[in-house]
Amino acid sequence: MAETMALSKILHVREQEKNDAHKAYRNSMELFEKIATKLYTLLRKKEAAEESYESYLQQTTPIDQLKEQVRYIEILNKQIVTLQHSVQQARREMETKQEKLTSAHVEVKKFEKIIELRQKEQAEIILKQEKQSMDEISIQQFLSRKNG
Repeated sequence: MAETMALSKILHVREQEKNDAHKAYRNSMELFEKIATKLYTLLRKKEAAEESYESYLQQTTPIDQLKEQVRYIEILNKQIVTLQHSVQQARREMETKQEKLTSAHVEVKKFEKIIELRQKEQAEIILKQEKQSMDEISIQQFLSRKNG
């Protein structure tokens, strides 16, 4: 019984590690979504800027306005490249956290299974001892009736 108590303490520690890993994963996922949303918004801005530039080309537009639009698109491109790196890094971080969460979950399940098996073994031992005691009592009652 003391063995299962020690295992239960270890299980509690593993569950805490799993909960911490889950929080870390959730935080990394939120960060990834935040950065990915920024990237999506920036891509939409670039798309709108390029459409605007195309429409300027179809019309008679001052060259300064075209240059300004090209500069704006270049700035957006630089920001997009930077954000793409951030998204990749956030994705890697999220995947790492997910692997840690999965590993922690597996560890918890292992200890739960070990505890379950040990408790089952303990219950079987107790049941066997009870049967032996009942057999001994039955034998003694039989012998006492026979002798009496």
